[in-house]
Amino acid sequence: MSLLEVKNLKKIYKTRFGGQQVEALRDVSFEVEEGEFVAIMGESGSGKTTLLNILAALDKATAGKIILQGMDLSAISEKKVANFRRDNLGFVFQEFNLLDTFSIEDNIFLPLVLAGNNYKSMRSKLTPIAARLGISELLKKYPYEVSGGQKQRAAVARALITDPKIILADEPTGALDSKASDELLRLFGEVNAMGQTILMVTHSAKAASCASRVLFIKDGEVFHQIYRGEGTNDNFYQKITETLTLLTKGGNK
Repeated sequence: MSLLEVKNLKKIYKTRFGGQQVEALRDVSFEVEEGEFVAIMGESGSGKTTLLNILAALDKATAGKIILQGMDLSAISEKKVANFRRDNLGFVFQEFNLLDTFSIEDNIFLPLVLAGNNYKSMRSKLTPIAARLGISELLKKYPYEVSGGQKQRAAVARALITDPKIILADEPTGALDSKASDELLRLFGEVNAMGQTILMVTHSAKAASCASRVLFIKDGEVFHQIYRGEGTNDNFYQKITETLTLLTKGGNK
């Protein structure tokens, strides 16, 4: 059984005064297997960010279903949705979303603190993750004292520390230079190789080429998808750029 099932998802927004309707998602269906690394691409306005927000339980679909490991997200009450996100989802954002008044360590601990974990158990979870991500020496520093790449590694640690079923990444390399981007994508690859499922929205063909599958969203629908197979990152990058060209030219699947 798939870890994540998205079935006939539809999202319609009404304009401010209710005079018009905007169809952000038309009929999106796909599945994600446990341990997959899936990238989602599409032009601005294609619906990919709306899709990620619905998957993150930050927004509700107009129609359709999202099933995460047999759990129907639409059946979760408003009172329990924050707990659901904390217990099942990890998030990595473009702008890091770290609190400057908290140390790196405390930022990473935050979801566990909210869950009521004690310090000893939190420390036992953080130590191996920090070592794996190369941030053990940064834990007592504050976000404004470290680089963008180090901030993003801290954000990845915060996402991993709850042992989430799936990590949702929104343009995770968007605020990084090329060296830090390469390092983050290498880390994503290592984390994924250890069994972590990742779903990443990105504009970057280079970032997407590190995934095992790429979904292309156009006009609120899944336009096409391609798989890495046995090819290299360079081979996959070429396939992605060719598909993006077709996408922008309005070609057929």
